[in-house]
Amino acid sequence: MAFEDMIMLLTQKRYVELKERLSELQIPDIAEFLDELDSKNAIIAFRLLPKEIAADVFSYLSTERQGEISMLIDEKELIDIMNDLFFDDKIDFLEEMPANVVKRILRNVSEAERRLINHFLQYPDNSAGSLMTIEFVDLKKEMTVKDALGKIRRVGRDREIVYTCYVTDARRKLEGIVSLKDLVLASPDAKVEDIMRKEVIYVDTYDHREDVADIFKKYDFLAVPVVDQEKRLVGIITIDDIVDVIEKENTEDFQRIAAIQPSEIDYLESTPLMLARKRIVWLLILMISATVSGYIIRRYQVAIEAVVALTAFIPMLMDTGGNAGSQSSVTVIRSLALGQLKFSDILKVIRKELQISVLVGFGLTVVNFIRIYFLEGYDLSIALTISLTLFLTIIFAKLIGGTLPMLAKKVGLDPAIMASPLITTIVDAVSLIVYFSLAVRILHIAV
Repeated sequence: MAFEDMIMLLTQKRYVELKERLSELQIPDIAEFLDELDSKNAIIAFRLLPKEIAADVFSYLSTERQGEISMLIDEKELIDIMNDLFFDDKIDFLEEMPANVVKRILRNVSEAERRLINHFLQYPDNSAGSLMTIEFVDLKKEMTVKDALGKIRRVGRDREIVYTCYVTDARRKLEGIVSLKDLVLASPDAKVEDIMRKEVIYVDTYDHREDVADIFKKYDFLAVPVVDQEKRLVGIITIDDIVDVIEKENTEDFQRIAAIQPSEIDYLESTPLMLARKRIVWLLILMISATVSGYIIRRYQVAIEAVVALTAFIPMLMDTGGNAGSQSSVTVIRSLALGQLKFSDILKVIRKELQISVLVGFGLTVVNFIRIYFLEGYDLSIALTISLTLFLTIIFAKLIGGTLPMLAKKVGLDPAIMASPLITTIVDAVSLIVYFSLAVRILHIAV
C-alpha cells in the first residue's frame, strides 16, 4: 500500500490532515504505515491515533517498532496501551521485549496480574500455553440460557471471543462448550447443560504449536480450549494466533528446504553476519559431503581418460537426478505438513514414486537417447550408457526423495531437513556410481 501522500503530510507537519487520513484506514494498514517510518516520525504518528484504537494498532506493529515505541513514550502511555491489549497480545509483546521494558510494565500492574504474566512467560515458546489467552467466557451448566446471555453481555466487551462459551464445574474442569448461536436460539428458561456439547476437542498447555495448528486445520475451528494436566480450563487459542503459527512454520520449512537455519528475524532487519551464520553451517556440511562425488570421479579416472566424452554428460545426469529427487521430496514434505501422509503410508509412497519415476524416466531417456545418438552423433554404446544411467538415476532419485522425509518424520526429525540440498548430494553420488559402473561394463573399460 502506498503512503507517499501521508508521509508528505507528516514531513510538512500537517498533523490535523494526517489524523483524518489515519482515521480512514484499517488498523493493519495504520500499523503498516507506522512500520515504514523512522522512529521519530513513527512516535509522532502513533500519538495522533485515537486512544480507542492505539492499542489495536500497537498489537499489529513489528516487534522492532513495538520496542522503539515502548522506550520512547512515557510510562503512563505504555501502561494505558498494555491495559487495552488482549492478554495473549500482551504476552506475545512481553516475550519479545528486553528486560528493561518488561520491568517497566510489571512494576505498574497488580500483584495478581504480575503473577499471571510470569506464569504465562514460563511456558515453552512452541507450546500451546504460550499462545493461549485467558479472555474467554465461562459458564456453569446449572445456568439458564437467560442468565448465560446476561453474563455474556456483562463480560463480553472484555473478552476476545464470545461466539463460543466454555462450560466448567466448580473446580474449573472443562465439561462442555456451547455456541452463542445455540444460546440465542434456545428457550430463555432452558439449562445450559441441555444445549451444550459434551464431546469437546481440546489441547494441553504443553502440546506443540504445530499439533495445535493441525487441529485447527482438521476441524475448521475458530478457537480451541486449552487445559492443564487435571483437565482444568486455563485458556483458549484463537484462529488469529494460529494463522501466525502456520506462517512461521511454513517459513521455517522453506528455510530448511533451502539448507538455511530458521530465523524469525525479517530479511531486511537481519545483518549480513546474521544471515551468513544461518547459511554457512549447512553449506559446509553439503560441501564436505560433496567430496564423495569427487572421490568417485577419481576412482573412475581411468574410465574418464579412456572415453573423455563421458565427462560432458556428468552435469546433466547429476542435475536431472537432483531435480527429480527435489520434486518428490517437496511433494511428500508438504503432504506430511498437511497431515495427508503418515509413516504407515510409506509403501504406498514407494509404489507411487516408482510408477512416476518409470514414466518420467522413460520419457526423458527417449529424448536423451535421440539427442545423443542421432543429433550429436555419439557411438551407440555411449548413448546407451548415458540413457540407461539417466533412467536408473531418476528412479533412485524419486524413491529416495519420497521416502527420506518420511523416515525423518518417523525418527523425530523435521522432514524439511531431508529436502533438496541433502537429497541432491546423495543422488549425485549414486548417479556417478551407476554411471561409471555401466560405462565400465558397456564400454569394456579396464579400471
